Amino acid sequence: MNLQETLNWRYTTKEFDTTKKISEEDMAQVKNLLRMSPSSVNLQPWHFIVAESTEGKARMAKGAQGFFHFNAPKITNASAVVLFCSKIDADDAYFNHIATTDDINGRFPNEDIKNGFLGAVKAFADIHKYDLKDLQHWMEKQVYLNIGSFLLGVTTLGIDATPMEGIDVKALDEEFGLRAKGYTSLVAVSLGYRAESDFNSTDKTPKSRLEESEIITVV
Repeated sequence: MNLQETLNWRYTTKEFDTTKKISEEDMAQVKNLLRMSPSSVNLQPWHFIVAESTEGKARMAKGAQGFFHFNAPKITNASAVVLFCSKIDADDAYFNHIATTDDINGRFPNEDIKNGFLGAVKAFADIHKYDLKDLQHWMEKQVYLNIGSFLLGVTTLGIDATPMEGIDVKALDEEFGLRAKGYTSLVAVSLGYRAESDFNSTDKTPKSRLEESEIITVV
């Protein structure tokens, strides 16, 4: 598929075909998509819980009880589910960890460039921590950047996806012990293949977007 075909083919899947499973090879690419997402100053302030087993999906479905029960089938019937989590805080130890990892991977030709990178990371983090007072929100925005990249990426693999903010993040934080590890859950994305009966598929329900002239200004 070219880009336009890919964009038209993708939609938020409401019903998965439970007889179809994502191959191990494609799941490896799915996990690589998570790793390779861009983030501001390469901060990578995220962690991902990937549920592929029946037991794992049942644990994930604990976040779709009560008010969010309508999302439970999208979790249990999917081939896999990814829970996107954000760091709650970031400190010098984490910044140094990022810089050291980048250095090991050959990102810095010399120590001056490494120190310049580290200084930039700390400067931007300090702006959000002390001036704007939105450090956690800033990190969450990086996770949403990952989600956008992820949704397009899995589409190129012919995999359907359902992003869900309609989850009980407190229940999932407790289920996976996230807060004690310095993270909190944000969004779950179910993966699999659309059922023929899915009412929301693009061959039954055409996509609708605002006109280009309304949302784009060329100067």
